[in-house]
Amino acid sequence: MARYTGPKTKIARKFGEPIYGPDKYFERKHYPPGQHGTSRGRSRDKFSEYGQQLKEKQKVKYTYGLLERQFRNLYEKASRMKGRKGENLIILLESRLDNTVYRMGLAPTRPAARQLVSHRHITVNGKVCNIPSALLTPGNVVAVRERSKELEAIKDSVGTQQQSRFSWLEWNGAELSARFLARPDRTEIPERINEQLIVELYSK
Repeated sequence: MARYTGPKTKIARKFGEPIYGPDKYFERKHYPPGQHGTSRGRSRDKFSEYGQQLKEKQKVKYTYGLLERQFRNLYEKASRMKGRKGENLIILLESRLDNTVYRMGLAPTRPAARQLVSHRHITVNGKVCNIPSALLTPGNVVAVRERSKELEAIKDSVGTQQQSRFSWLEWNGAELSARFLARPDRTEIPERINEQLIVELYSK
């Protein structure tokens, strides 16, 4: 299945929260999106145990923009790490290059950050990296490519976003770069995710 490129607000309403970031069209309602949303006989909160687990996995995939195979591979990697599988999974998702570019404030959304990486506007340790899924390690320096620093999209985003509000990133505004100090602790990651439901789903 290809990566979802349809209406973002519709997906956000499906999960009951603006998972793609601030959305002026998002409106919290007690029923799912669509013209038959009010006549389905149950609210979004009335799911079976399996349904809740599957919904949580789908929410994380949409939030971070992963396909099923990518998500499964990352979960297996998290399972081989020390510590809790679910927490490891979220930490690995946050360590992706595209997510880090988003956290740096160089792009307003994760899809926009992924595009910056794919179009070769981003460097890691001074070398261009066009792989959005690349996992960063402590000490890596992520920066805007020199000839890309005048891009209006980047300048606009930097002008409106808050930089340096994540403890695992050391922001350098003059260079439009950030040092990845360490993989974040789960408690520092703001996304509302119940990762234990995903662990239970894959443990079946």
